[in-house]
Amino acid sequence: MTDHIVIAVDGSEEATRAAQRGLELATVVDATVDVLYVVERKSLRLAASADEETRLRERGESVLAEIEDLASALDQPVTTELREGRPGARICEYADEADATLLVIGRQGLTGLGKRLLGGVTEHVLHSSEVPVFVVPAGDAAATPAADYERVLVLTDGSENAERAVEHGTTIASHCDTAVHVLNVVDLQSAGGVFSAGGLETDFVERLEAQGTEAVDAAANAIGETAPELTVTTDVVRTTAGEGAAAGIREYVADRDIDLIVMGSHGRSNLGRQLLGSVTSTLLRTVDVPMLVVGRSASGS
Repeated sequence: MTDHIVIAVDGSEEATRAAQRGLELATVVDATVDVLYVVERKSLRLAASADEETRLRERGESVLAEIEDLASALDQPVTTELREGRPGARICEYADEADATLLVIGRQGLTGLGKRLLGGVTEHVLHSSEVPVFVVPAGDAAATPAADYERVLVLTDGSENAERAVEHGTTIASHCDTAVHVLNVVDLQSAGGVFSAGGLETDFVERLEAQGTEAVDAAANAIGETAPELTVTTDVVRTTAGEGAAAGIREYVADRDIDLIVMGSHGRSNLGRQLLGSVTSTLLRTVDVPMLVVGRSASGS
């Protein structure tokens, strides 16, 4: 399931860190690795001469060479590729051509002109890729190598997308021999706001929690069938915070010292309404541990 990894780099410190984490993960899961650098089309158009265009391409080759050195230190073979165009589109295109099973990318990066992006390329990849995306932030929380992961958090809301995320989370947890936490968050504010005291509120909340318990139990059973050696803990927690489910997840991650979050890119609320990735987007911006985001069409094979 995670046997061919594509790592996208752009020369930024965060992308280099993501590459390091991706290479380490490849050694754990015994995957082949391609490393991709995209020379941005906008930069080439703004180049004042053929020499400047050549330097832009040479910079890409230099970045790829740096990642080759990182891979060599880990004794991990890699294939490198330099392409031109819009980075997000080219990354997804290459992953599809290469039949990749995982994409690795930094949460933020650089444009070809050196301007900071608020995850623009990353967001494009997350929205467009049919391949699960391993997103690595900057900071000490993302410094733990995959081989040293001790606690993996798998989020579930009972949706089909969440079921695929459980499959991918189980694969990584099994290779890393980690404990698995399966979590469902009951977002009371999203579900219906603050209710007045009374039997209706109690019944409603209990029903939501029962649905959450059903979801985490189903996920735990699926993990147990695939990897019975793993230790699995299930939790259903409530939140009424303004940021909804993301706030509850963030608190859980901090309290339990989670090393990796695995979740679907889209899901459903406790009332069954589709969420357009709002929880995922919030977590990507506010949680400083790596996230494995599984798209709705990502294959489980």
